[in-house]
Amino acid sequence: MAELTQAESHFRFGQNWADFARQIEQPRIEQAQRDLARLLGHDHLDGLRFLDIGSGSGIHSLAALRMNAEITAIDIDADSVSTTRALLARFAPHSRWTAEVRSVFDLTPESFGRFDIVYSWGVLHHTGAMYDAIRSAASLVDEHGTFCVALYGRTMLCGVWRLEKRLYSRAPEWVQRSLQRLYVGAWWTAQSIKAGLRGRRFSLREHTENYLHKRGMSFHTDVHDWLGGYPYESVAPEKLRDFMCALGFEEQRSFIQPGLRHGLFGYGCDEYVFVRKAAPVSA
Repeated sequence: MAELTQAESHFRFGQNWADFARQIEQPRIEQAQRDLARLLGHDHLDGLRFLDIGSGSGIHSLAALRMNAEITAIDIDADSVSTTRALLARFAPHSRWTAEVRSVFDLTPESFGRFDIVYSWGVLHHTGAMYDAIRSAASLVDEHGTFCVALYGRTMLCGVWRLEKRLYSRAPEWVQRSLQRLYVGAWWTAQSIKAGLRGRRFSLREHTENYLHKRGMSFHTDVHDWLGGYPYESVAPEKLRDFMCALGFEEQRSFIQPGLRHGLFGYGCDEYVFVRKAAPVSA
């Protein structure tokens, strides 16, 4: 598993997040806070220890800071960690936080401690060993603590997308940009046809401008991340629930993507909140 802890084996999300972070202003931060509050079921984290695994741009860590949590942020990508530090220093210079380059596979309760909330949004399915990563992350949840995770849902075309992501992540930039245009063009055509059948008009410009209200991030950032996110795994809700139950967790809430799971244009993340039912057992 040693190679899985090396950033060189992964798509370089950090470079993309650095570009995105330059666009972050107050409305994006407020949206991230609303999304986090919706997931957790409350909007106050006073003094809670919050571990952000795969911090990316740092916006989720910042949202938790704004909700008065104590933040530890990690990412395997040095660019992501630099971006996280810069964002937190910019918007929360006097708050309690740390951000460092670490792999989820390196973390143990004995060496890293346990947390009230362990949070990982859209990350663990990119590690190359998703279930091992989930197990490692979940081991850091304290007694009666919360594990928040968002993972790609299983679709009929996951195998096709896994191959595409492997090729895209190794392609030169001009090839990536061409594939982005092809993907967006095909997606726009499909959306336009669907809207036309309902007597409506679909505007890609309006969709792009309003994307903040859905995800709190750039549409084009998401396209690049989707096409290039390798390694890539996915999981069906019932399988993840069984896996977490075996680890001693019970589901508190979930937000599962609706509709047919064909995966023609990819698939978003299903979100889950699990609570540890009993005291964790030290290894």
